[in-house]
Amino acid sequence: MAELAKRLENLGTEGAFEVLARAKALEAQGRRVVHFEIGEPDFDTPENIKKAAYEALEKGYTHYVPAAGIPEVKAAYADYVAKTRNAKVDPDQIVITVGAKPIIYYTMMALVDPGDEVIYPDPGYPIYESAARFAGATLKPIVLREENGFRLDVDELKRMVTPKTKVIVINSPHNPTGSALTKEELKEILALADGQKTFILMDELYHRIYYKGEMAPSMYEFEEARDKVILMEGFSKIYAMTGWRLGYGVLPPALVPWFSRLQTNIYSHAPAFIQVASMEAYRGPQDASKAMVDEFKRRRDYIVPRINSIKGIHCLEPDGAFYIWINIKDLKKPSKEVADYLLNEAGVALLAGNSFGESGEGYIRISYATSMENIQWGLDQMEKALARLV
Repeated sequence: MAELAKRLENLGTEGAFEVLARAKALEAQGRRVVHFEIGEPDFDTPENIKKAAYEALEKGYTHYVPAAGIPEVKAAYADYVAKTRNAKVDPDQIVITVGAKPIIYYTMMALVDPGDEVIYPDPGYPIYESAARFAGATLKPIVLREENGFRLDVDELKRMVTPKTKVIVINSPHNPTGSALTKEELKEILALADGQKTFILMDELYHRIYYKGEMAPSMYEFEEARDKVILMEGFSKIYAMTGWRLGYGVLPPALVPWFSRLQTNIYSHAPAFIQVASMEAYRGPQDASKAMVDEFKRRRDYIVPRINSIKGIHCLEPDGAFYIWINIKDLKKPSKEVADYLLNEAGVALLAGNSFGESGEGYIRISYATSMENIQWGLDQMEKALARLV
């Protein structure tokens, strides 16, 4: 085997794709499997957006464009963020990326030197830790506890921040727990950044998949966020565009040229025709997105009491996103063992909680981005299989 660079040992992965591959292998053997593992809406991209992509190709958007994005597209994004956060946004603050993940990577590469501290949620999206570790950061996970509704404890966060803290990662609504921070909590967290040495990476991919209103509270509603916050947004979740791979960051102005330079070194720019088509997502009808969120809420309202009726497990009701974070501690078995058992014995593909961090042990995550028929069948199978473990 080739001798690989040592830095690769610091790269993590996403458990969802690994479990998906195992589930697909079982399906290839003729097994029925319900997919609770992958965080992908089971809806198609709205027709008006697809049509806009065809038209963009026909108009010749098949060539190089500026690394940070097409100016008119950035203007459309700036208008959207301004409208949805009641904020002032300059198009020049925006860097358009291939999916939203590069914003995580660019943040760590641009701001973090070896030994600098990165605070991130645990449990949390695993790429936060992976990118921070790859940058050589001192990792400081902040535990999200069930007794606090899995919302970050702001007072605890304040105690964790030191002069070495470079990046604080915040995700609300949150993957994997579905919790959402209040406007007051976001304002307190924002005060911990100075926009010079300490920045906040604010992941708002689930901003509009929220069940207590049309949109979750946003840190970008506060004017001082402009110079302190790297706002991460994208199209995968709310427009069911996971395969299009399109996201963007709204950045403090001083960081824009550096994120753009990182992008130039990696893949030049996001595809031109996809950028053009994305303007239709924001400027066109929002009916499909609203119907999708309404359906997610209907599913959530079915799943939560159903989970809480199964002996040995329980869950809280999520405020947003499309995940249920299930407490399995009464089963007295490791999360991965339970997840493997449910896949192999019940045909239910879900994720072990510790794939989202050490504090995820004792939990499993299911995604309800699948049909009600699949949800009912999957929960039936879970209930039968777990009865044999209790």
